[in-house]
Amino acid sequence: MPELDIAFSSCPNDTFIFHAMLHGHVDVDPLKYLPRISDVEDLNHRAMKGTHCISKLSFHAYLYLRSSYTILDSGAALGYGCGPLVVASSPMKSLHNKRVAIPGRYTTAHLLLKLWHPGITDLYIVRFDEILPGIRSGKFDAGVIIHEGRFVYPSYGCTEIVDLGKWWETETGLPIPLGCIAIKNDTSIIGYKEKVETHIRQSIEYAYNNPDASRDYVASLAQEMDDSVIREHINLYVNEFTLSLGETGQKAVTALEEMARCKNILTKN
Repeated sequence: MPELDIAFSSCPNDTFIFHAMLHGHVDVDPLKYLPRISDVEDLNHRAMKGTHCISKLSFHAYLYLRSSYTILDSGAALGYGCGPLVVASSPMKSLHNKRVAIPGRYTTAHLLLKLWHPGITDLYIVRFDEILPGIRSGKFDAGVIIHEGRFVYPSYGCTEIVDLGKWWETETGLPIPLGCIAIKNDTSIIGYKEKVETHIRQSIEYAYNNPDASRDYVASLAQEMDDSVIREHINLYVNEFTLSLGETGQKAVTALEEMARCKNILTKN
């Protein structure tokens, strides 16, 4: 039985997606999946080294890795009204000369920030769950928040400066491509692409049809334990594009790359 390691984040949307295929609710023969869970930016860096057979990637990271990985049609985080937020402890008209925290060099959040405000230079790369506490303590003036952060930032005394997802939608009319599941292009692995896509899609369908089945698994790995926050997170990031990226999703990925190259942002390291 071929074994494929599959790397994804501990965020509720990912654990909701993969629960069924990892816990015997989906027939995955002839494959066996070995889960590897870590922060998405860590997964981006691991992919640069070709560590995992299948991996969650920020779309920003994927733009550097197309020769090594191929996007799967299922499993993506992409949609409307779900983009990263720039927040601060108080309203501000400009981020010029402000200390801005970002959740990783290769995150799509970082790319969107640079597309929106190319002049920002004082950036601090930290884990996504360190940004809101850092703003509250005064370590950072502002930050780009992702994942559960968008649901809890008011409790940290923060206010929204800009919704980068809304900005993107206004600029392009397309959903914002945040993250994808990608498979290595190695000849011994890429041949399983269609089977893996099918298993992920079936796992998502099972999760939709049995919403309580993954509850304990998702909660055990979530950064924010409140059940209502977890449910909001899943409802926002798991949608029709997660089942199938489709033509619209592909257009969004192409638009992200074209805008980044036009503004000379896609440079190695």
